[in-house]
Amino acid sequence: MRTEKKQRLEQLRRWRIRKKVVGTKDRPRMSVCFSNQNIYVQFIDDSAGVTVAAASTMSKATPNREKLAANVDSAKSIGTLAAQAAQGKGIKSVVFDRGSKRYHGKVKALADAAREAGLQF
Repeated sequence: MRTEKKQRLEQLRRWRIRKKVVGTKDRPRMSVCFSNQNIYVQFIDDSAGVTVAAASTMSKATPNREKLAANVDSAKSIGTLAAQAAQGKGIKSVVFDRGSKRYHGKVKALADAAREAGLQF
């Protein structure tokens, strides 16, 4: 498949998801972003336009951050850390925003780890 076609399909997928997924103060949006080397998770209140809590492989609060990469094992640990950060701010349930990524592999591992740590999707 041509690169332009892939990028266009990814953009359409992103728009389709963001049209339906909106975070509120009581139930913020859990936005997940994967780069080639790092994983970022943010809890966003869209009504106020504020990031409530965040976790990433770059964060100084992350243990063993030198060994973490953008893989399934790191996604599991970041999912757990993100859930703990959210619960520290009083967040119990979230709306999951996977971005333009498909729900398998790293995205699924991160979501499952967050669920096991106590977040409700």
